[in-house]
Formats: sequence, structure tokens, C-alpha cells
Amino acid sequence: MMKNLLKTVAVLVAVSLSVGARAQLVVDITSGIDDPTPIAVSPFSWSGSGVLSEDVSGIISADLRRSGLFAPVPKADMLSFPKNPEEVVFRDWRILGTEYVVTGRIEPQAAGYLLTFDLVNIFGQQKMFTKQVSGGSRQLRDIAHRAADEIFEAITGIRGAFSTEMIYVLEERRGGRPSYALMRADIDGARAREIRRFSAPVMSPMWSPNGQEVAYVSFETGRPAIFRENLRTGARQQLTNFKGINSSPTWSPDGTKLAMVLSKDGNPEIYVLDLNTGRFTRMTRHFSIDTEPNWMPDGKSLVFTSDRGGKPQIYQLTLATGQVDRLTFDGDYNARPRVSPDGKTLVMVHRSRGVFTIATMDINTGRMRVLTETTLDESPSIAPNGAMLMYATKRGDKGILAAVSLDAGVKYNLPSQRGDVREPAWSPYFD
Repeated sequence: MMKNLLKTVAVLVAVSLSVGARAQLVVDITSGIDDPTPIAVSPFSWSGSGVLSEDVSGIISADLRRSGLFAPVPKADMLSFPKNPEEVVFRDWRILGTEYVVTGRIEPQAAGYLLTFDLVNIFGQQKMFTKQVSGGSRQLRDIAHRAADEIFEAITGIRGAFSTEMIYVLEERRGGRPSYALMRADIDGARAREIRRFSAPVMSPMWSPNGQEVAYVSFETGRPAIFRENLRTGARQQLTNFKGINSSPTWSPDGTKLAMVLSKDGNPEIYVLDLNTGRFTRMTRHFSIDTEPNWMPDGKSLVFTSDRGGKPQIYQLTLATGQVDRLTFDGDYNARPRVSPDGKTLVMVHRSRGVFTIATMDINTGRMRVLTETTLDESPSIAPNGAMLMYATKRGDKGILAAVSLDAGVKYNLPSQRGDVREPAWSPYFD
């Protein structure tokens, strides 16, 4: 099913950020695999009073479509709307070429809702599972995303990431002046809300490994400074106030340290801050510019960008020994390194023949693959399941977010309805 052949499906899916007029992002699916799996998510029954505020089955369908691996059957094409596996007529779904059918029932609970849903294999003529997901009165979208995760994993063998979130920077003009907001949203762009608004630029947001905090760079003090902020309480702490560069904060896998770039000693170097003791340790010592650190998943080394070879390339620093090894050689510019959760793939901003794109490299073999085709792609961030990455790019003169699978077979854009968006960061799993 996971083929690399591209097929433009040109689907525009309006994704509500809360409801209706407050929407800020849409999902524009531009490419999928050549043979997506047909699946039907039958409209779910609702045993409570009134009308639900969200179309749970519709959200699940949109999640699966956005993965590029599935082709949900439109409601108008369904011959019936089964509410449980016993109502599924296999012959009818085989006529439509449907491989899987999802049925479900939503019930009210004292504190919210309970969704019971089933996955049925049409050609195997059997129920694969029945599962339940519950949530509070304002968590219908969370319920839907968690159900989509279960369905995705059961069919593909890959853990779903529809329940994750993103943070990004929104720049717009208010009262004729530039205004900057650090935003948080579902990974489909829904329920966008401000974490904090700034009158000066903010950049380089990064999630903590447990998803409870974010680190970022703000210019609110008149020069760049690194902050950490608790996403639940809003409490924040300024971590650096050095002259010169204070940039590129990135959390260690265990959440106890931050790697960053400081020029307090005269040259941009990689430092590690122990968040428990407040101690800064300088990790590189070179006359060149060392920047953009990112941790390897085992926490034993850092990858970073340096021009010590004459042009920006990516290097690996072993923390225990201080040994530095060059990783990239293909292209005249490789920067902003990110590492897949399994530690096997390096993602970067790559320039070849003057064009900036997003590329991956197999760390063991050195094999490079260019994933994107536009000319100003930057700031890649990898999903916690390692299947996709999000990045910033341009549509005309407007900054937008986009996503691509690591095999380049699936692509979609998330343009903003207002302002420029950039610097996306994909969250970890929240469990």
C-alpha cells in the first residue's frame, strides 16, 4: 500500500479551527499514493438529545484522507449507514470496492461522551476489533482523533499521530504594526489558539518531550533571549540574557537539558544547559559558526550545522568524547538538522543548484532523497511516529505550512486565512 508513486488528488478540505468563521488554516491535499485504500466511515449514531457540536465520523474520515494512504468513501456514495458490524452487508461494500468499514455509536456520559467503534474487513468478511474512546464535554475532536489513530495503526501497522498537535509562529499586522503570536493547534490545524502574543519577533519554538512545555526565542527584551513556558499554567522562565546570539533551543530526550547556541564568548557555539542546576556547558570550540543543534534519540550525541568545512553542512558531536564527525556531503548547503524517532534518518534543509528544499538522508548509508519541490522550504519538524514531517514554505509571497511523508509519497499544505505562518513544531505523543 505504501508506494512512492505520486498521484495528485487535488482535494480541498476545510478544517474548522473551532467552528466556522474562526477558521485560520485549511488542509489542501496535493499528492497521495497511487493506490490509496478505500475505507468507509459510516455516520455514527448518537443516543443523546440535541445535535452534536462535531461530526466525529467526518473528522475520522478527514484524518485518514490527510494521511494520503486512504480514500474514504463519500457519504453520498454509501448504499447504507450501518451502526454496528451486524448491519454491514458485505456484498454492498464490495460493489463499491471498499476494503474496510468503520461503524460507531456515541453515547452521552455524565462527564462527556463515549464512542464505541468497530473496524470491519470487507474482503475478509470479519470484524477486526471493537474499541471504546471516551472524553469530556469539549473533547469530541479528541475522541475522533484517537479513534482515527486506532484505525490507522490496525491497518498500516504504524502508530497514528492524529491526536498530536503543532505549535507555530503567526505573523500579521494589527493597527498597522507587525504582531507575532505563538500558536497551538491540532495537527489538522483545528482549534488554533494563542499561547502568547508578542510585539517583537518570536522564533524557534520546540516542544518538551512530555508535551507540557515549550522553549522558544523572543526578542521582547530588545535582543534574542530563550524562554521556557508551561503550556498548562502559562508560567514562564527566561533562561538566557547574554549579549549576542541566544538561539535554537532544543530539549534533550529526557527533558532535563536544553542544547542551544550562544555567542557570549565571542563566537556562536553549541552549549548545553542543565535545567536542574542552571549550569551552562560549552560543547564546541571552533572558529567557525556552529548552530542549530538537535539531539539524537539516545541523548548521547547532537547533530548541528557548521560552516567549518567552508559551507554549511551537518555534523555529529559525541557528548562523552567531544568527537565531531561530518555527516552530509551531497549539495552545497545542508542545515537545520532533525532526526527521526528511530535515529536512522536525518531530515534537513538542502540546497542544490540554488534551490532550497527539504531532504532526508539515511544516516547509515548516506543516501539522500529530496522530498519537496518548492524553492523556499525550511524549518522541518518530524511526527513522533516518523511517518511525516511538517515544514514552512511559501505560496506566492505568503508563508504557509506544509507536510510530506518521509517517502515523499504524500503531501499536503496548510495555508493560513490570515497572516504568515512559519516555524512549525510537531508535538510528541501526550501519553
